[in-house]
Amino acid sequence: MLTKIIAFSIRNKLIVGLLVIALTAYGVYNLTKLPIDAVPDITNNQVLVMTSSPSLGAADIERLITFPIEQATRNIPGIIEQRSFSRFGLSLVTIVFDDETDVYWARQQISEKLIQLQGQIPPSLGTPTLGPVTTGLGEIFQYVVRPAPGYEARYTPMELRTIQDWIVRRQLLGTPGVADVSSFGGKLKQYEISVNYDQLKAYNLTIGDVFAALEKNNQNTGGAYIEKGPTVLYIRTEGLLQTEEDIASIVIKRLGDGIPVSVGDVATVQIGHAIRYGAVAYNDKGEVAGAVVMMLKGENSNQVIKDVKDKITQIEKTLPEGVVIEAFLDRTKMVNSAIGTVERNLAEGALIVVFILVLFLGNLRAGLLVASVIPLAMLFAVIMMNIFGVSGNLMSLGALDFGLIIDGAVIIVEAVMHRLHTNKTFQGLAGISQKQMDDEVEYSAGKMMNAAVFGQIIILIVYLPILSLQGIEGKMFKPMAQTVAFAILGAFLLSLTYIPMMSALVLSKKISHKPTFSDKMMAKLERWYKRALVKALLIPRLLV
Repeated sequence: MLTKIIAFSIRNKLIVGLLVIALTAYGVYNLTKLPIDAVPDITNNQVLVMTSSPSLGAADIERLITFPIEQATRNIPGIIEQRSFSRFGLSLVTIVFDDETDVYWARQQISEKLIQLQGQIPPSLGTPTLGPVTTGLGEIFQYVVRPAPGYEARYTPMELRTIQDWIVRRQLLGTPGVADVSSFGGKLKQYEISVNYDQLKAYNLTIGDVFAALEKNNQNTGGAYIEKGPTVLYIRTEGLLQTEEDIASIVIKRLGDGIPVSVGDVATVQIGHAIRYGAVAYNDKGEVAGAVVMMLKGENSNQVIKDVKDKITQIEKTLPEGVVIEAFLDRTKMVNSAIGTVERNLAEGALIVVFILVLFLGNLRAGLLVASVIPLAMLFAVIMMNIFGVSGNLMSLGALDFGLIIDGAVIIVEAVMHRLHTNKTFQGLAGISQKQMDDEVEYSAGKMMNAAVFGQIIILIVYLPILSLQGIEGKMFKPMAQTVAFAILGAFLLSLTYIPMMSALVLSKKISHKPTFSDKMMAKLERWYKRALVKALLIPRLLV
């Protein structure tokens, strides 16, 4: 079977050449689409359920929110474990699924269970929501919204946070590959109603009356329409609160003499901010607002960061005068550093391999021919990485060994050259024809192909145990084994087709019977080794 493939490749050079060109073009295209990251993402398959309830303590959060959520979601197929965290005002339930479970299917199942919980968890205690579809490596970009030099006095921390939440964040959420944009820093704007209890008591009112009045007087309603000749007038009432004066004018009740009691009569309405647990400062120039951009699980971090930067450039044109967005954490730098290390090591390794090949084969054409397998095998590996969803990172690309890749090609090319220089039928000839070259390459490659195949199969067997790893270990080391296997498989296919075809086409057809520099060097090494071996055999007991 293998000899027939070799014979076909040698007899049909144009077809093989076109296939190699197609491989190169498709591989370069896939190289632009390959997800690039610094390290493999080892985060397990999980869904986070968050519930905010500012009025409850940790014990009540656990009893009224966390425990019901755990009970309701416990029987979903594919769950490995559940873990929860309850603290004052916050419940976090993490549900971990096995790697075979689709995360979107899991989120759908959990959402259905949470709908069933609506009768057990009153809306006043909080509404459970699902966390973003991201992972532990999802924090790809962080930035601050700050005033430009000379505008520090114009914008307060509250205004910067408002700009971040209502202008920047809303536009960034529409960027492809962004799962969420989490804001922090500044002061979260709120409308505060500071109730005077003495006034409430004087008017015989309660806090509940104030809450009810605010809830009932903050909504728009519709009133159908009125036909007026050929036109229709739609009726609607606008009751949404917009200013402090609107809130203060809300009527709570009317006294016996018909005098209304408004919110402004029993409370002070003002703009305030939410309780702060920290602050974000820009160097020594005061407080700013900021955010972290979370990447969607499985996306290409380099591409998502590029899109985020392009989007920020557009957003900056819509910001108020004197407000700028400045990045302070960009994972592109870490990714570029890691990939730069891989590229430098691969380039240095390739140059060393080419040098050694030319030195020991004693033929520049043969050395370059064998070395050409390296980029072609890597392009084949990139295609397979895209197909199987393996990202390019320090573990996957850094595991490539060029010595393993060119093993089969070296065996075939060296066999061809040895055949050309030792075949007695060529003694006295200055050169051979293309037909004779094809026959010699076919004979030499077919004779040595079994050795090349077994050598590459043995190398692949070494990596099989790594492919059986599960959990975090599997996510860390499987990409390495898969990439090496893809590259070796590509090199094997090239050794069957490309190398025999190019050997018949590129190697010199001139027959030289003079020993080359490589032959002289190897002969000298053989003499040294022979003398050392003879001496070693004279003292076997000492060596043992």
